[in-house]
Amino acid sequence: MTLSLATFDLIVIGGGPAGSTAALRARELGVSVALIERGAMGGTCTNDGCVPTRVLARAARLMANASQYADYGMSAPPPELDFQRLLARTQAIVYEIHEKKQLIAHLEASGIQVYDGVGNARFLDPHTVEVPDGRQFRGDKFILAAGGRARRLDFPGAEFALTHSDIWRLQRLPRSVAVVGGAATGCQLAAIFNAFGSAVTVLDVAPRILTTEDSLVSQAMTEAFQRRGIAVVTGISGIERIERQGKELALVYRRGESTETLLAEAVVLSTGWLGNLDGLNLAAAGVATDGRYVLSDDTCRTSAPHIFAAGDIDGRMMLVQSAGYEARIAAENAVLGGQGRKEYQIVPHGGFTNPEYASVGPTEEQARKERAVAVAVVPYADLDRAVIDGRTEGFCKLIVDWETHRLVAAHVVGEQALEIVHVVAAGMAADMRVEPLAELQIAYPTFTAILGLAARRIVAELGVTPLAPEWRTLGRAPAEWERSE
Repeated sequence: MTLSLATFDLIVIGGGPAGSTAALRARELGVSVALIERGAMGGTCTNDGCVPTRVLARAARLMANASQYADYGMSAPPPELDFQRLLARTQAIVYEIHEKKQLIAHLEASGIQVYDGVGNARFLDPHTVEVPDGRQFRGDKFILAAGGRARRLDFPGAEFALTHSDIWRLQRLPRSVAVVGGAATGCQLAAIFNAFGSAVTVLDVAPRILTTEDSLVSQAMTEAFQRRGIAVVTGISGIERIERQGKELALVYRRGESTETLLAEAVVLSTGWLGNLDGLNLAAAGVATDGRYVLSDDTCRTSAPHIFAAGDIDGRMMLVQSAGYEARIAAENAVLGGQGRKEYQIVPHGGFTNPEYASVGPTEEQARKERAVAVAVVPYADLDRAVIDGRTEGFCKLIVDWETHRLVAAHVVGEQALEIVHVVAAGMAADMRVEPLAELQIAYPTFTAILGLAARRIVAELGVTPLAPEWRTLGRAPAEWERSE
């Protein structure tokens, strides 16, 4: 029996970064807004994704830092990890983030009607949704921001495998871990477990890990993992099954013509991310999907003109920063009837692995298909700060358009990579030429100074910097006092 029917100008389904941002932006534009969240506000990001995983990454980094104590005149026993205390810390931080944001109070103070913890909303018709207790909501426009979930593979014994969402319920640290999937999440989990002392193997069907990143990033991260004892197995053709063998799991997989078995105490699947379509009854609203994601165009519109999508549910760019970006476009187009379009040329991203990696813009291979480019690769060993901190592992690759001298991309592996790459992202957004970056007086000693070294190499290659003919004949990089042999 219908309990009530509330009517709004806009209804947002999902209370994560995309949904909350969309609701707030729509209220800024003056319409009545309802936000419906099936569970806890904050989405995967806050509750069991980015936030708690970053806590684990912080602990992993502290473990790694301890190995440098003796180099800096400190004596201390190696740290011992209390895994249960760490998991408790992750939940405490999640709670602290919720308390910091006061998200529901913030939304309600903005005039948004919030319905959280109500279960799945399902469409009854193109303008009406219902929640499990019978309440119905009618909206002129909708924004779908229901997020996504880890993809689970279907094979015998798949019930023994974990995803990132299951890690928070582990009773103890596994002595050995097999991570199936070598993309961002898989690599970060592999690095974390390795730092904690687990024996880790990463397996992937692709010929290399981090396949969407620049090939040099992939190569450097593979080598860094192997130096730390992480086994990297690429080119597998599939998982056959998982079987219980005493206290361990036997992961049986295919590689080439052979079938191989890997024993591990835990198997973690990091094999993709699916949109939360289940239960929405999108067919009743006329919203088309491909079975995995909602289909939407560059204006965030779905096949139903009054329904928009933002965040993981559309499968475009499944990052928190992109979710907020898409949400603002979706809200503005829904409320104002505009045609704002989303673009992804400048999306800084990376992983809190050890070492970190980060990228913005196309890979070198992609860039060369579109234009003539100048490329400089500077090793971290050239940096005085890297030597001071004992963090000489890594490189910075800077890519510049040969004709216009505009910044095109940057790919970094090493300390503070995710911070460094944002400098290039800001330059790209400002349509910056490489010359000002080469002349920028970057503070010393910093890791960011590597951008100046790379930029000056490119300026010399482009012929902007005056050089004697014999120097050019030698093919030497510009003279820098901050360098290594």
